[in-house]
Amino acid sequence: MIALEHLTVRYVGRRQPALADLSLTLHPGETTLLLGPSGCGKSTLALTLNGLIPHSQDVATFSGRVMVNGCDTRATPPSSLAPQVGIVFQDPEAQCVMWNVADEVAFGPENLCLPPEEIRRRVGEALAAVGMAGWEGASAWQLSGGQKQRVALASLLALRPRVIVFDEPTAHLDPQGVREVFAAIAALKQGGDHTLILIEHRLDELMPMIDRVVVLGARGELIADGAPHAVFNAHFDDLRALGVWLPQVTLLGARLGLRPLPVTLEQAELALRAYVGSAFHPIGNGHQPEFRAANGPAAIEAHALTYRYGAREALREVSFAAPEGSLWAVIGSNGAGKSTLARLLAGLLPLREGALVIRGRDARRLSARDWSRAVGLVFQNPEHQFVAATVRDELRLSARAAGLDAGRREQRVDELLERFALARYANANPFTLSHGEKRRLSVATLLITDQPILLFDEPTFGQDQQNAQAIQALLASLRAEGRTIGVITHDMALAAHAQHVLVMHQGRVLAQGAPESIFADADVLRRAQLLLPPIGELGMRLGLRPLPLTVEAFAKLAQTPAYA
Repeated sequence: MIALEHLTVRYVGRRQPALADLSLTLHPGETTLLLGPSGCGKSTLALTLNGLIPHSQDVATFSGRVMVNGCDTRATPPSSLAPQVGIVFQDPEAQCVMWNVADEVAFGPENLCLPPEEIRRRVGEALAAVGMAGWEGASAWQLSGGQKQRVALASLLALRPRVIVFDEPTAHLDPQGVREVFAAIAALKQGGDHTLILIEHRLDELMPMIDRVVVLGARGELIADGAPHAVFNAHFDDLRALGVWLPQVTLLGARLGLRPLPVTLEQAELALRAYVGSAFHPIGNGHQPEFRAANGPAAIEAHALTYRYGAREALREVSFAAPEGSLWAVIGSNGAGKSTLARLLAGLLPLREGALVIRGRDARRLSARDWSRAVGLVFQNPEHQFVAATVRDELRLSARAAGLDAGRREQRVDELLERFALARYANANPFTLSHGEKRRLSVATLLITDQPILLFDEPTFGQDQQNAQAIQALLASLRAEGRTIGVITHDMALAAHAQHVLVMHQGRVLAQGAPESIFADADVLRRAQLLLPPIGELGMRLGLRPLPLTVEAFAKLAQTPAYA
């Protein structure tokens, strides 16, 4: 179905190729997981399959050959490849062009000049395939994130492509949206009519449907190719060193010395039942209502915060206290009010209703400058923060705004370029970076300043495992320096590392407390449409108490005398 022959792609302004001498063959009906570190060329590979590279995107080098179902993509225009290859991108809103769902799904077949009756039939079949039948008249812009992504998939299915590429399709989605998209992918796989390629990092939920794993190296070269069990067991150390995402249960199996390493939750459950025996007790329930340190001042105190966008109420009577020097997480479904809360806390939205105290000072009495020096925010979309022509200049602007003198400014810029593995991109335009590199740059620009309170909106979005762990380590080190760190996240594994968790639902605080108690409350998870982290799900299946949420917590529990 797909044959890559010595494919090399290099972007304008880059010395190193995005893909280097890559040869690969994928067969009809296969479901392939494409892994690799941030910036290794995964998205570039996807764009070569539908002809956007080289036809619609300038590249300095395109050599070798890409064949899709017998078509040479270099000799075939993207319009002719569209019925062969469809790509579901990260951001569902970036793919939406029409007002209602039916028109959105019909857009592609209309551009192929199909007869109206055929278009109507394809629209109905495509929406039924993704579980969106009956939504034809709904506004495509007012759907949830998961629904938008399923409509994007239906729009591709209406073209009847043989190959569908999913490029981080759940990156912008809450856990419920992730579940919906994965269910749609599983239905496609079961149908057996499509060759599926997935670029994704939520691997534990995905692995049961994966036939094959292909791993790219840092220079876009082929590192490993084979069945999931074979790749993760034979190449585990290499993949860890490379920094690619691995299933959490595989990491846990390595930590506990299990052989062979489990790849799915089911395999891990079977292996660990034999490992732990029957010494476990039923899990407890309930969450802690208080969200305040036992002693010490609060860095942020919010009292009945309410915010409206016109007639729409985004926040309603939100109250909490974030302890000084803590790492706290805000979780909830799309539209729960998380990003609005972050912008309100950072002073980017006007404080109209309720009270906000920042480090003991009434926020209403703070000047804009004093507020910005107290609270910093890294946006969910890194591009919204970039204003300079190069990565180095982006950091220079932040250093200048922080008041650093010229000598200290350059020294600090060089330090951060090295710290965030961006030195080789110093002269590149920020908008040409990969998603993961953009995220690292946005974090680096914030750290040049010295705010005591730092808020991160989806800090691990778009990162490979190595960089995600590096960002977690960075958050921990900033907290160790005495800063208060807040993260707004859909990454339940990241939330599990927090000291406190705030659960938002429909603009309200649904629950707050320690992550162990929050994730042990099945009612809270159900109402907020959240899922347990993979390790928490494994612990739940095994009946562990207390419920471990991270690989480290599970390993520590397994080594205690009661369970050893």
